[in-house]
Amino acid sequence: MGTDTIILTDRPDHFDRHIEMLREQFGPVRLAITTRDEINSAITNLCAASLARGAETRVAASMSSRNWNAHRAMIFGLCVLFTLVFLFVQFPTATFQVFCIWAIVMLALNMGLKVAAALACISDPKTKNKQNAIPARLPKFSLLIPLYRETEIAEHLLERLLEIDYPKELLDVCLITEREDSLTRAALGRTVLPTWIRPIVVPDGSLRTKPRALNYALDFTDGSIIGVYDAEDAPAPDQLRRVAEEFANCGPRVACIQGVLDYYNDSTNWLTRCFTVEYATWFRVVLPGLERLKLVVPLGGTTLFSNATSLKTLADGMPIMSPKMPILACALPALDTAQSWLIPSRRKKRTAASGLG
Repeated sequence: MGTDTIILTDRPDHFDRHIEMLREQFGPVRLAITTRDEINSAITNLCAASLARGAETRVAASMSSRNWNAHRAMIFGLCVLFTLVFLFVQFPTATFQVFCIWAIVMLALNMGLKVAAALACISDPKTKNKQNAIPARLPKFSLLIPLYRETEIAEHLLERLLEIDYPKELLDVCLITEREDSLTRAALGRTVLPTWIRPIVVPDGSLRTKPRALNYALDFTDGSIIGVYDAEDAPAPDQLRRVAEEFANCGPRVACIQGVLDYYNDSTNWLTRCFTVEYATWFRVVLPGLERLKLVVPLGGTTLFSNATSLKTLADGMPIMSPKMPILACALPALDTAQSWLIPSRRKKRTAASGLG
């Protein structure tokens, strides 16, 4: 407008704080108010290609699988297969014995680690009766929920999110969908979303993975704590308050907190009961034991909450998510804030119940 530069913002209360910097860069400026959705939409329209490319290439090529060569991998796999066939044909007894010994050693090491973790969990009651101070000011959460062809779950997910006991003005829930996923987008389009829930559409690219979708959405978050849920999750209503309390009390070295996993259809059949027992053992015995032994605590693919500063620092060097996250778990010690943490606040998940009665 004339010689003035118009500055669009959805936070007019922050304008005075930055006005000197804006004048140095743009000269005379004027304030204009818009919505965050309009700003994000404009950024997406103008920079979709570069943002998508950035989400795919956030990690260095030497640490990434984006240059995976399927033909070379197939040749290598065939060579290994032919070698094994040759060994079994020429030396069947010796080869079988070697594989049996290898399997027994691996099972013994795995069992030994779990026994050590269980003993550490039982012998160290440090978390019992722990009294945490309640934070005077609750942090803002940005919750990332990737969706893909989840038309039936999307509606149920909203009902579960509404049950979360946390100030809605401190929630920023991002429902992440792929541009080509018309089914999920249509389902969300028929749903009236609260003001604290917003869709983020990931542009098309050379990949279509959960890590890429989360990397893309990360740049649109503004919470001080970044959380990740799956579409089928049913968070405990007090979970976010527990996470905020733990972050306020656990010290600056803790960069990541994950919740305990349960299944809410555990009594459906034999298969769901097996899953329930497995996850109860993993989250209530093995992981707390590994934490007490000062070993790397593996991170699951959901119900993770990270300090935004630490996570974005790591995201500049690797994808923030994979279906399971051992890489992030091992990378946390590279930061000055270097630990992950486990809390008992539960997240319930539904597992497939077909096939076995």
